[in-house]
Parts: sequence; structure tokens; C-alpha cells
Amino acid sequence: MRKHQIENAAYEVATQVRAVEDSIDAALAEIAELHARIMRVNSVARAGFGTVHPVLEELAAAVTGLVGARGSVVGCHTALAEAKGKVPGLRTVSFGEGNDCPDQKTGFTDLRIVA
Repeated sequence: MRKHQIENAAYEVATQVRAVEDSIDAALAEIAELHARIMRVNSVARAGFGTVHPVLEELAAAVTGLVGARGSVVGCHTALAEAKGKVPGLRTVSFGEGNDCPDQKTGFTDLRIVA
């Protein structure tokens, strides 16, 4: 029962990490779209070159912050993967001589289905 609770908790954390990663990527895509729209509006309005420059600088700062946050979440993801090996119930257990699993195409050719 405890192992099941640990596995469920780990799954919830993994799911949340993926959701955060997806949210950051979506925000970066939205900022890129916003940037393109601002440039189109500036072109259509034939506003001066410096008119939207402060806006673009702020967007660039937002992108820089999000890219930094994305890198931090990647680091978090890596740290969680390493920590997984230290949590009882989540560690990979191996039996036998430590060899890799047999190839799925050729490793089971000796087995036959008997009806």
C-alpha cells in the first residue's frame, strides 16, 4: 500500500512538472505571437521606428526571464530524476547478471504460443 502511495505521489509530481514545462513553452509561443502582431500593427500604422521600441525591450526582458525559468525547470526535472533513485519504491531493481533485456524481436523466438 505504501509503495502504491509513493508511486501515485511521484506520478502527480511528474505530471505537474510536465504541465509547468508546457505552460512555459506556451507562454513563450504567445509572446512570440504578440511580438509579431505588434510589428505588423506598427508597420500598418506607419508609426515611427522608436514608437514600439520600449515595448519590444519589455517583451525581450519577458522572454529572457521565461527562458531562464525554463532552464530552471529543466534543472528541477533532472534533479527529480536523480532523486527518484534514492526513494524506496521508485528505484529500479535488477535481478540476474545485470545484462540488458533481450531484444524484443529476437529475444523471444524460442517461445511458442500453445492453444
